[in-house]
Amino acid sequence: MEQFNQLKITLDKQLQQYPGMVQLEASTGVPKAYIALGVGALLASSVLFNIGGQLVCNLIGFVYPTYASFKSIETKDKDDDTHWLTYWVVFGLFNVLEFFTDILLYWMPMYFMVKTIFLVWLFLPQTRGAERVYQSAIRPFLLSNEAKIDETINKAKKAAAHAIAETIKQD
Repeated sequence: MEQFNQLKITLDKQLQQYPGMVQLEASTGVPKAYIALGVGALLASSVLFNIGGQLVCNLIGFVYPTYASFKSIETKDKDDDTHWLTYWVVFGLFNVLEFFTDILLYWMPMYFMVKTIFLVWLFLPQTRGAERVYQSAIRPFLLSNEAKIDETINKAKKAAAHAIAETIKQD
């Protein structure tokens, strides 16, 4: 019980900086920490029981990282830019892989809960999950296949340019 009280006090101090939370507490009479914990529990339940789990998971994977990326672009510090750029590389690759495996993955119990936890692990600066995945798997793969990938991209660009030129000629 003591740990819960400490969590509540810490959370209340953090939420004090948000005028909307202060106003919500004043109008409802419910402590800010309880509101935040309730919303968190509701979101976790929706993901756990897959009632809008995909929506919540996508909001967590897109909305916060997008805003954090915006904030990092607006600072002069390049370390946070690298952090978020790395997140987007890993997130993009993860989404491509998920597209091809979704038939199997969606049958996995609590898939969206696992995915949500994974995405949070990826973007939290404390865990640096995206950087770990990038350094251990993605970077070595891309470096060893860079020439082949570049060649394929160049062929695709030429084919697209040719197709566009042919289309324009026909008009």
